[in-house]
Amino acid sequence: MNIFVAILGLALLILIHEAGHFFTALATGMRPRRFYVGFPPPIVRMKRRGIEYGIGAIPLGGYVKIPGMHRPAPSDLDAHFGRAMREEPRLVGPVERLKRTLAAGDLERAAEELPALEERLAGASLSADAQRSADRGLAELADALSPEAYWRQRAWKKVLVIFAGPGTNLLFAIALFAILFMVGNGQATTSVGKVLPGRPAAAIGLLHGDRILAIDGRPVKKPEDIPERIAGSNGRPVTVLVQRKGSPQPVRLGPARPQKIDGAYRLGFVLAGRGLGFWAGWWESLKLTGIITRETGKSLARIAHGQGRKDVSSPVRIVQASSTAAAAGWGEYVLVLGFISLSLALLNLLPLLPLDGGHIAFSVIEGIRGRAVGREVYERVSAVGIALVLLLFIVGLSNDVGRLGGG
Repeated sequence: MNIFVAILGLALLILIHEAGHFFTALATGMRPRRFYVGFPPPIVRMKRRGIEYGIGAIPLGGYVKIPGMHRPAPSDLDAHFGRAMREEPRLVGPVERLKRTLAAGDLERAAEELPALEERLAGASLSADAQRSADRGLAELADALSPEAYWRQRAWKKVLVIFAGPGTNLLFAIALFAILFMVGNGQATTSVGKVLPGRPAAAIGLLHGDRILAIDGRPVKKPEDIPERIAGSNGRPVTVLVQRKGSPQPVRLGPARPQKIDGAYRLGFVLAGRGLGFWAGWWESLKLTGIITRETGKSLARIAHGQGRKDVSSPVRIVQASSTAAAAGWGEYVLVLGFISLSLALLNLLPLLPLDGGHIAFSVIEGIRGRAVGREVYERVSAVGIALVLLLFIVGLSNDVGRLGGG
C-alpha cells in the first residue's frame, strides 16, 4: 500500500508539471492539441474546442502536446509520407512540391498546398500503417504551419511556457514546505517530542512531554541552547533537569554520556515543535528551498568533476524513500514529496535537451538570433542530452540496486 501511495505521489508531481505547461500555453495563444492524465494510448477521450482530453492507459503522470515545437523541414515529409508514396506513386508530385516550398522557406505557400495533399491522400488506397503515418504527418505539418505553433512565437512566450512546468513543481514544493511549517513542527520548543529507543536519553528515563529546564546546571533559555550544550560536551557525561507532568518538583536525570550521531554529540531525542504563523511559514519555506537548491547545485558540480557518484538516485530510490516516508506518517511523506517536486524542477532546468532547461536555452538563443535554430542542430544537441540523462539514470539505478542488495 505504501509503495502505491509513493507511486501515486510521483505521478501527481509529473501531472502538476504537465499542467503548468498546458495552462500557460493556453494562456499565451499556443493552444495545446492534447492533455492526458496518464500516457497514451487513451482509455477514454473527448474533444472540446479543438483540444483532446483523455485518460491514458499508462497511469503515470500526464502528457501535453503543444503544436509545432519545431520549424517544419523537408525531411519531415520523407519520414511521414515515404511509405505512402511507395504504395501510391500519385502522391510523389504533391509531396515533392511541398518539400521544395518548405526548402525555399515559403511557409504561407506551404500552408496553402496542404489541402491539395490532403485531398490526394483521401483518394489513395493505402495500408493501415501508411495511412496512419500520412495522417500523422498532415496533422504535424498543419500544427507547425499554424499561427499557434510554438516555434513561431516570441522568445518570452516560449520561455514562459517551458518554464511553467518546472516552475509549477517549484511553487508546489514551496507550498508543501510552508504548510508543514504552519501546521507541523515549524518552530522548536524546549519540550521533548520523541525519545529514540536505544539512545542515552532513553537509558536515563527521559520521556515525551518533558520540558527541559537546564543542562549541567545551566538554565535553558531558548530551544537552540539544548543541542548546543549537548554537542559542546564533546562526549562528557551530562545531567538534564526537566519539568515533568504530574511531578510538582523538577526531575534530575543522568548523568548520560552523549553519543556521536551524524557528526555531532547527541543524547537521542527530538524536540517538540509548534506551527508558525502564515507569513513566518512561507518565509521559512523559502529559506529551506534556497538551502536545498544550493546543496543540489553543489552536488551537481561534484558530479561534473567526477565526484559524488553515490549521490545519484533513480526513480527506484525515489519510490523507496517515498514509501518509507508514507509509512512514517503524513508529515514525513509531505516533506519527501516536497523534496522530490523541488528536485524535478531543478533537474528539468538543466540546460540540456530534451529537458525544459535545454528548450529555454534554445529559445533565448533564437530570440537573440532573430530566427529559429535548424532542426538538425536540435537533433544533434538532443542526442548528447539524452545520452547524459541516460548515463545519470544508469548510475542512479546501479547505486539503488547496490543499496537494495546491501552493497
